[in-house]
Amino acid sequence: MIVTVTMNPAVDRTVWLDHLEKGGLNRILNKKTDAGGKGINVSKTIHALGLKSIATGLIGGRSGRMIEKMLEEQEIETDFVAIKGNNRINTKVAEKDGKVTELNELGPHILNAELEELFLKLEKYADENTLFVLSGSVPDGVPNDFYAKVTEMVHKKGSRVFLDADGDLLKKGVQARPDFLKMNQKEMEGLVGKKITDANQAAEFGVELLDLGVGFVVISLGALGAVFLTPDFCVKCPGMKVPVISTVGAGDGMVGALASSWEEGISFEAGIRLAMAVSAAAVTMEGTKPADQMMVMKLYQKVKFESIPL
Repeated sequence: MIVTVTMNPAVDRTVWLDHLEKGGLNRILNKKTDAGGKGINVSKTIHALGLKSIATGLIGGRSGRMIEKMLEEQEIETDFVAIKGNNRINTKVAEKDGKVTELNELGPHILNAELEELFLKLEKYADENTLFVLSGSVPDGVPNDFYAKVTEMVHKKGSRVFLDADGDLLKKGVQARPDFLKMNQKEMEGLVGKKITDANQAAEFGVELLDLGVGFVVISLGALGAVFLTPDFCVKCPGMKVPVISTVGAGDGMVGALASSWEEGISFEAGIRLAMAVSAAAVTMEGTKPADQMMVMKLYQKVKFESIPL
């Protein structure tokens, strides 16, 4: 069973322009509204791949009701904790060249009682057959060690954890030794305090995380591809050339594919192929819509592996 945790869900409104003219008039060519938040995007990918997950987190207000309704229409199972605040509305401005400008609200203030209710809910799902996906930002009132505490709690019950976070959430979360860890280049640079110039350097820092007890590390390098590491192997997969419409959700697609691979029990090689294919296909989609599965299958065959000596 896969449980995705979205602490800061959002209604994602994406608008498309020819070019963003700062300080000037911009005419919208198209627009789309999605249920958003990183964990929710992961659940959408898992569903598109034909598997099931339970999407949980903190939901409240008119925006929260919109999110739940959109997920219900997509037949994604939910089990959120109701909060008094109103979930955020994020605006993403996508230009024809693929550049995306994100305007994200902070989100509601979370009460201690609401946070405790979520913690207890996660504890009930925790057992040796469950993978928890902890991803994205947290709203006001949630301590930056929350993901670390959840990881420690569910580990005691035999569950596994997939962490995809940034800043202090990432730094403290790593200390709890998640089973899977996904970062992009910027997030890893913030973690190690150094500039990453290529895949080999990313791999060197990835090995340090494995030494700390992380089980599987993936570092996304955007158009350059990604690096995947376990204690037994390290490979880099070059990026694939596809028409870019929106890069939003590509990382979440990669996490969803890897989580699905764990659920299905397929090999690491097959899981990495699927992750690269889903991530590349995701950038060809509008908004945070899951990747087209026909394109995923075509790209799956084109994924290349290059071994990096550990």
